Amino acid sequence: MDPPTQWRATTVQACGLWPFAAGSGAPMTGVPLGQHLYTGATVCGDPLSWFTRARYISNPSLFMLGMPGLGKSTLINRMLIGLSATGVIPLVLGDLKPDYADTVRALGGQVISIGRGFGGINVLDPGAMGAAAARIGGEAGEALVAETHGRVLNMVAALITIVRGRPMDDHEQAVLSASLHLLRERTLPGRAVVLPDLLALINEGPDRVRAVTLDRGEESRYRDAVDPLHRSLLGILDGPLGTTFASQTSQRIDPSAPAVCIDISRIGEADTQLTAAAMLAAWSDGLGTVAASHALADAGLTPRRWFFTVLDELWRPLRAATGIVDRIDALTRLNRSLGLGDAKITHTLKDAEALGSDADRAKARGFVERAGMVICAGLPRNEMNELGKVVGLSEREIELVSSWSSPPGWGASGEHEEPPGRGRFLIKVGGRPGIPIRVAITETERNLHNTNTRWVASEVIQEQEQKELWTP
Repeated sequence: MDPPTQWRATTVQACGLWPFAAGSGAPMTGVPLGQHLYTGATVCGDPLSWFTRARYISNPSLFMLGMPGLGKSTLINRMLIGLSATGVIPLVLGDLKPDYADTVRALGGQVISIGRGFGGINVLDPGAMGAAAARIGGEAGEALVAETHGRVLNMVAALITIVRGRPMDDHEQAVLSASLHLLRERTLPGRAVVLPDLLALINEGPDRVRAVTLDRGEESRYRDAVDPLHRSLLGILDGPLGTTFASQTSQRIDPSAPAVCIDISRIGEADTQLTAAAMLAAWSDGLGTVAASHALADAGLTPRRWFFTVLDELWRPLRAATGIVDRIDALTRLNRSLGLGDAKITHTLKDAEALGSDADRAKARGFVERAGMVICAGLPRNEMNELGKVVGLSEREIELVSSWSSPPGWGASGEHEEPPGRGRFLIKVGGRPGIPIRVAITETERNLHNTNTRWVASEVIQEQEQKELWTP
């Protein structure tokens, strides 16, 4: 619904309109998020609507920070539902708890589960991009093939970075690229190669691969050049990542699905390397599907579709290994940005400060600086001061968001008092004043998005015990 025309006047001129005169109006374009904390007006917004329709932001992206348990994923879940109603395709690329799987199922979407011995992803599979390239053909198809090669190369390099704990060397990337090109030429149409095929090719050492190692015909020079890469690939197949990436993809993303969620909640909390690898693989596969959809639309073969990607718990892959920030940046920059909005969610800026190098910390901070929208839930005062250096926050805004990070009061036994910051957010866009909102979820949303499912049973037992204790 288009907002009504707004008029401004001084208090002297507009005094006759009281009590209907009000301050500056709240944005009314996009998904209804909640009520303005001071005026009670409905506030609407999401990265795609504010970029395409309202023109409030120049980049359809959102970065959200806040302490745990204050409703970050609940607000994103509302955006996901609202955008889906307008025809946008939500993509939850790596659901850790899971927070969004039930919502995607309710929308009639596709939920793909990944875990040890349960489901896997073939990172060498061109997936939707390969199918789109074959369908398009010609120069446009060849361009998509080249883009697919770059995406696969970056994904394999990311897995090696996770296993090693450091980035690959430049000559190893050249060996990897040459091997992937040769594998694609050797493989029959309709069959996707897997990591064991890549390992066998490097072990074979064909002339095309040897040429990039400058072995000069000496077997020992070739082995010295490829042995570290060989060991790292063996580590992916038989090491901490298990067999998750060793075989064909258990279930491909359906490009026609109304919503997609890749559920990685079966991976253990302490299994940080596999979690980071699964998230990166899910992002690569999902963003490849987006690129394929836009390529088909550009060729006039399918209608144009818009997508909204959710990258939750960003801190977990960032801490997996040194240099992983480069891989995340490469994965997100390789996608075709037209028609793609994204939401990145983490807890604090200290997630970036915990990275190993100054370069990684600067790049991680860039995720916040480049975001079109920044949404803050409750954060401590010192954290808000640091965020103010990046986003630009007034003293009043810092005080407000800091007050939301306080714990609940000491209620009487049996009472459930929520933290003061739950459901309260500050929306910042550039240098504009922030918009404080209060979100009240519906019963349907509460049933679809209960992030404390494992505590529900214990709460019921505690309530029953209290009733039995105080019943005469």
